[in-house]
Amino acid sequence: MVSVGALWLPIVLAAVVVFAASSVIHMFLPWHRGDFRRLPAEDALRRAIRDAAGTIPPGDYMTPYASSMKEAGTPEHRAKYQDGPVAILTVYPNQDPTMGRQLALWFVYCLVVSLFAAYLAGAALGPGAHYLGVFRMAGTAAFLGYGMALMQGSIWYGRQWGTTLKSMVDALLYGLLTGGVFGWMWPA
Repeated sequence: MVSVGALWLPIVLAAVVVFAASSVIHMFLPWHRGDFRRLPAEDALRRAIRDAAGTIPPGDYMTPYASSMKEAGTPEHRAKYQDGPVAILTVYPNQDPTMGRQLALWFVYCLVVSLFAAYLAGAALGPGAHYLGVFRMAGTAAFLGYGMALMQGSIWYGRQWGTTLKSMVDALLYGLLTGGVFGWMWPA
């Protein structure tokens, strides 16, 4: 067994490596450019939503929305599904787009995934473990942390499967990078 405290350097380095890799993937490669599309008549739709609802507080919204299963089963509510549109909408605060907060939270998330990968690998493997064993254990744990929950968005919320699968490929790369860092820096 190896304590998490003894693995602080690979935890931080793996988070930095994943953060850098994700930055390259999202800023410089065309891999995710098609994940979102422009709505037809975007400006008219934005204006209609703003005129109908005023300022919408940040949050997640669904239309048509039912406050109970009883309401969801009514013919009137079911007709709304047939008439459309059926949508899930995430509203952000009205402000200039900045990425600082999201990038900071992403880095903290990378640290947390690396911490759990360290915990699992450290609990399962002792000092001087072979590189491949450490790579498999830490890499698998990291892939699970970065990737497996992404499928819920496609299963429950209609996110495009292609987008989800691309993000899972990213998660696999992050897992491989994490496994590589831990294998390389594992205590003797």
